[in-house]
Amino acid sequence: MADDRTDHGYLLDNRQSEAGIRFDALSELFDPVTFRHVDQLGIATGMRCWEVGAGGPSVPLGLAERVGPSGAVVATDIDVSWTRDVAGGVIEVLRHDVAADPPPPGSFDLVHARLVLIHIPDRTEALRRMVQALRPGGWLLLEDADPGLQPLPCPDESGPEQRLANRLRSDFRALMTARGADLSYGRTLPRLLREAGLDDVRADAYFPITSPACAVLEAATVRQTRGLLVAEGLATDEEIDRHLANVATGRLDVGTAPMVSAWGRRP
Repeated sequence: MADDRTDHGYLLDNRQSEAGIRFDALSELFDPVTFRHVDQLGIATGMRCWEVGAGGPSVPLGLAERVGPSGAVVATDIDVSWTRDVAGGVIEVLRHDVAADPPPPGSFDLVHARLVLIHIPDRTEALRRMVQALRPGGWLLLEDADPGLQPLPCPDESGPEQRLANRLRSDFRALMTARGADLSYGRTLPRLLREAGLDDVRADAYFPITSPACAVLEAATVRQTRGLLVAEGLATDEEIDRHLANVATGRLDVGTAPMVSAWGRRP
């Protein structure tokens, strides 16, 4: 059997049908956090924004509302299948690898990436290119998970259902690590922004738990990685079916890993 665990490809393939479900759940959970920061940074009419690793359409659309017809939003991803339909007007959608391709032309008032860099092996180069794309005074807003800070989907491990959920999440983290993810990356963001030469660096974190969207995200993620979990001998089909049934009852207090948001301004 080929060892897919050494593959550095993205574990959660955007081409799978579950990707759209995950994007909707992530939008419900994290868009309020993202746009709270965007608004605090003063992103407004006429500004230019680069949304890195856009995935779904919600953040590009929200940025477009803020910059208006005189602004611009460039949304990039390696796979643009979930964002290409929103292209037009102020939104430009580009297929782009942030760690390998030059930044889009022009400079930006805001460069934003959410739940992106944790998955990229060459995170240092990706960060350098995003800083390079900022205009003087422009803001870089990075938001990334830190499963190492709180790794359990069910922190209240009160019974066999919770123990199964936590074991499957541990197996999922093992797959992510094998593919180059840094599960302690979120906590490093403030230091990395300072080391990149940015000023006014600040950060906070958000840890959702017991939201219906957390359960939707959990089920979609497990379904999306099911084949690899079984192939690697990390879980059985019966265990996965049982866990999905437990999630569907709505009685599991399912959470996600904390998301750390950090921002800094280019001098």
